[in-house]
This record gives sequence, structure tokens and C-alpha cells, in this order.
Amino acid sequence: MNNIDDLLLGHLQNLAGIEITLEELESTKENLNEIVHFVENINKLDLEEIPASFNTINSKLPMREDIVEIKPEIASDILKHAPKAEENFFIVPKIIE
Repeated sequence: MNNIDDLLLGHLQNLAGIEITLEELESTKENLNEIVHFVENINKLDLEEIPASFNTINSKLPMREDIVEIKPEIASDILKHAPKAEENFFIVPKIIE
């Protein structure tokens, strides 16, 4: 069972590009250790009966009819929250010269 220590946490901070304050250090280690121990429970599962090639691609999804609906009120409801809108379009600042 692996534990998250100061050295590993420092390495994780470097990889993630984050900085953990001294006040958060111990609680972060405890939280990460709890997560690691929880995930290690997967090793206790009996997966012998489940084929390694199991996937959901072969499963059948329920199909429904694809119905096109034109509801102009949806666009107006959305655009009323936009900072700028004109003729059913969002107006945004120009970013490419």
C-alpha cells in the first residue's frame, strides 16, 4: 500500500503545476491517501468472470425518432442574457486582425 509523502506530493505539485501552501499540505496528503486507498479496493474485486475484451460498443442503444423542431423563442431567451446580440447572433470582440 503506497502512501503519499512529502517527496511524492512535491513531485505531484511539480507535474500539475500547482502550489500547495504549508497550511494545506497535511490535509492534502490525507485526502490523497484516502483516495489512493479507496482506489486500491479495486484490486480486491473478483473480475475473473469478466472478459478482458469487454466493451460497450457491441451494446444496443434504444433508438428514437429524430424530430426537427424550430423554436425561435429559444434563441431569443438565450440571447437576452448576452452582453451584445444582433439579429439572433452573439456580438463578440474581434480577436483576429
